[in-house]
Amino acid sequence: MKVQGSGRRGLILGLLQACLLLSLGAQLLTDRALRPRGWARTQPVDPYLPIRGRYVSLRLRLRLDGQPAEADSSGLGGSRGWVSLHSRGGEVLAQAVPRGTPGALRVRSSTPAGWVELQQPVAFFIPPTGPDPSRRPRPERVWVEVTLPERGQPRPIRLGVTADEQFPPRPLRLG
Repeated sequence: MKVQGSGRRGLILGLLQACLLLSLGAQLLTDRALRPRGWARTQPVDPYLPIRGRYVSLRLRLRLDGQPAEADSSGLGGSRGWVSLHSRGGEVLAQAVPRGTPGALRVRSSTPAGWVELQQPVAFFIPPTGPDPSRRPRPERVWVEVTLPERGQPRPIRLGVTADEQFPPRPLRLG
């Protein structure tokens, strides 16, 4: 079978799109295998938008490096700044850095007790038939395991839950 003019261009375009998709998948898998990862506490934002599908939008709440784990308070203050992220002991920690630092992320708010909430939420897509993981009975808290890329937002891998500040979180089954 011989492919003619526009059919050949369509085939080339399809192959180009497949290569782009495969290279993105390879980049994400490489980051997951080689980059640091850890668990971060979350604050659910909005669980469903019909245009994008079913997902949970999560704001990451991170302890500033050097602060005790039990120092969380419920009210968030209005201070803003920039942080870089790193993983230690399976937990993602934030460290204050000056604006313009490569890889720095914007802080939405912070508490006097040493916790910060990142400005940009991360989206975690959930199966259409699975329960909404952001609606948990008290005192359970939702955590997300993330990969920390060199630049940009953390990439969610899986969700977990804890009760009474246990660490590490227990992985959550969604399907």
